[in-house]
Amino acid sequence: MKNKIKQNVIAFAISLLMVLPFFANNAKTEHPGSVYLFAYTPENVSGRTGLQFAWSVDRKSWHSVGQNYNFLLSDYGRWGSQKKMIAPYLFQDAHGTYHCVWSLNDKDGTFAHAASKDLISWGRQSYPEVMQNNNCIKPIVSQNNGVFTVSWKSSAAANGLFAVTTSNFVDYSATKTIQDTERVDLREKITIAGIPQNGTVHKVIWDVVNSLIKNEQLAAYNNQLKEESSKTDAVRFASLKPLNATITVEATGSKKISNMLTGVFFEDINYAADGGLYAELIQNRGFEYALSDKEGHDKSWNSSKSWSVEGNQNTFTIDSLSPIHENNKHYAVLKITEIGRGFSNEGFDGIALKAGDKYDFSLFCRNLAAAKTKLIIRLTGKNGEKYAETTINSNGVNWKKYNAVLVSNKTVTDAKLEILPQSQGSIALDMISLFPQKTFKGRKNGLRSDLAQTIADIQPKFMRFPGGCVAHGDGVDNIYHWKNTIGPLESRKPQRNLWGYHQSMGLGYFEYFQFCEDMGAAPLPVVAAGVPCQNSGTGGAGQQGGIPMSEMDDYVQDVLDLIEYANGDVNTKWGKKRAEAGHPKPFNLKYVGIGNEDLITDIFEERFTMIFNAVKAKYPEITVIGTVGPFYEGTDYTEGWALADKLNIPMVDEHYYESVGWFINNQDFYDKYDRSKAKVYLGEYAAFLPGRPNNIETALAEALYLTSIERNGDVVSMASIAPMLAKEGHTQWNPDIIYFNNSEVKPTVGYQVQKMYGNNAGDVYLPNNIMLSDGNEAVRKRIGVSVVRDSKSNDLILKLVNMLPVAVNTQLDLKNLGVTASNASRTLLTGVPDSKTALPKTDTIAISENFSTELPAYSFSLIRIKTK
Repeated sequence: MKNKIKQNVIAFAISLLMVLPFFANNAKTEHPGSVYLFAYTPENVSGRTGLQFAWSVDRKSWHSVGQNYNFLLSDYGRWGSQKKMIAPYLFQDAHGTYHCVWSLNDKDGTFAHAASKDLISWGRQSYPEVMQNNNCIKPIVSQNNGVFTVSWKSSAAANGLFAVTTSNFVDYSATKTIQDTERVDLREKITIAGIPQNGTVHKVIWDVVNSLIKNEQLAAYNNQLKEESSKTDAVRFASLKPLNATITVEATGSKKISNMLTGVFFEDINYAADGGLYAELIQNRGFEYALSDKEGHDKSWNSSKSWSVEGNQNTFTIDSLSPIHENNKHYAVLKITEIGRGFSNEGFDGIALKAGDKYDFSLFCRNLAAAKTKLIIRLTGKNGEKYAETTINSNGVNWKKYNAVLVSNKTVTDAKLEILPQSQGSIALDMISLFPQKTFKGRKNGLRSDLAQTIADIQPKFMRFPGGCVAHGDGVDNIYHWKNTIGPLESRKPQRNLWGYHQSMGLGYFEYFQFCEDMGAAPLPVVAAGVPCQNSGTGGAGQQGGIPMSEMDDYVQDVLDLIEYANGDVNTKWGKKRAEAGHPKPFNLKYVGIGNEDLITDIFEERFTMIFNAVKAKYPEITVIGTVGPFYEGTDYTEGWALADKLNIPMVDEHYYESVGWFINNQDFYDKYDRSKAKVYLGEYAAFLPGRPNNIETALAEALYLTSIERNGDVVSMASIAPMLAKEGHTQWNPDIIYFNNSEVKPTVGYQVQKMYGNNAGDVYLPNNIMLSDGNEAVRKRIGVSVVRDSKSNDLILKLVNMLPVAVNTQLDLKNLGVTASNASRTLLTGVPDSKTALPKTDTIAISENFSTELPAYSFSLIRIKTK
């Protein structure tokens, strides 16, 4: 199904390209019956590229297929410099299938393999681990009666030549040592564009090369479309005058669409959780920060991070003997000689306080000298200003929790917490916490109220959590396990965040479920598919590894236990734990995502299938959402959809972060989808421009694309833009839709679009017809219309997007749609393309069955009409 769609798109684009000069020239040129094809990777860029081709008639004069155009890229290792293709070796088997093997680096005992029928569409890659404590350099392949021998060099071995055999490039024999005479390397040195390159030469018919050329030209054309932006509008629309448009909404031909289209996706990226949505004000409260959180790059990032002791004679150390809980191993030992000087925490870039607000303070304490100790707890300023104070009397030699309340006398953004023991001696402290009482919905261990309310104001129909890459972690040992995130805070198991900081797990699965319920959003937890993130940098062969099959039964049970935790009766094991946390009623879980942007490999398929089948068997009412990789095309996308067809997966998760030009030129993306196949959850998307701003232009590109999502709401069931949250000064990814600091929340223009859609959802789509006074295709693509009806209110909701630099005078024909009102609510978002501060404004306009309205240049208009 997907290949057919792709073929149709290619055929259409090529038909457009035929009018271009280079196609005209090709049409006039007679080509030879056969030519030579050279397959190589440029050696002058250290492998940081992919498989390229050049062709020749006489093996002397060579022509590159495109300029550094890659037909195959290596997926091994972290995105960026680790993904290398070194010394590729291409060959064709007896059945006409092309195979390519290549080196990955000079460390791992692994080579790569991929296969293709046409050298354009490549199947899933595999990375067999064939050497221990050694490397695989310059692999080659020979074949004999259907058996392939893969041989390679290893730099650390005395003999240095090794080989395995395989009949399917899945199962391999044991590695054996071979001699020079058993290996024939057919690579040749060919000069391409003045640079000598090594690769393999193949004699092929001209049609093979011609298809490669057309594929590269199609890609170049699509790249031109992607580069379109408002910066070239002055030239592109230089003669364009204000337009006239007639939009006729059809009373017949309506269709049911999903009423779950607009949701949110929470991932702990950009400090979204600790120091962000999670309302805890003390950083490193459990003394569990570790150098490994930041992979050793920040030497100050350790168990003492954010803590300091005052007084020349006072000290504090970190200990792990007899901790509160085995999952919370570290605690501080404070030795006081100078009374009146104490222990302080700087919070997350300071502690924000509001005058008159109450803050819950707590800590675990153990008196090491077996004496009573009075502790003064203060919130102070940089110059010693005292904003709040209380006392605690510690009186035990065993761990004991103490609580107090602090009331701030001033609104500040940069306070710090001080703990001042009033007697000399040593005291052990752990889980030191400061929480505003005013959390979202007043929840204990809850969420920052203003930030959570901003999310809730979108009126999301669902929330995906706890993340994408965060969910399946950096290596098998870093996979996110939901059971580590529930129960008493001191028993939760923190871990390194894949994005390079720390997860305390104070914001855990119970809090996620509670937040969804408080917003009226369906919970959509995502669990790892038994494999870590494809961007992993740890774990032997990287993301291609997986949970050992001997441990998969236990992991599958964890996933089943999650569903029981959410939905089980209080008499079940995990339903009881939910009830003990304060929620006897089930959370009414309906969706579970398995995997996120995974490489669709044999290892992935084996583990995903185990989980999917187990959930389907025990909980057939749960909709399992699969994954089709990180892009809207390519091997993972194709293989992911093939797996969805094979297993009859009810819904798949598609992701793409693309340019404004892509969103403008791909509004028909879902029009061609097969309605009998899996539904789509567009789990991550965003439009970007150079510099990654979030402005009117990116927001309108998303609004424009969402009109096509609503049009295809019978196949696209859910959609969530990403990322959602970003803390100023700690942002690892842009653009995001909500930026914030400790005291301010700064919703973006893109957020306003999400809110307009979320607050104005419908469940019935009404087709429409647009007639423009200008027939230019580029003009048509920049006007988007979606008309839906909300069955509950019977309101008619019109969404009208104009991404042109001129106004569009619009006549709306709404006959036979039950319009009897004389006025309607209109919300208008407009501004210059680079505006980052534009806000929607709501007014009332006069309407009838047939009325006119103006769509300003660069605008999104939303009109909500009451109907009978």
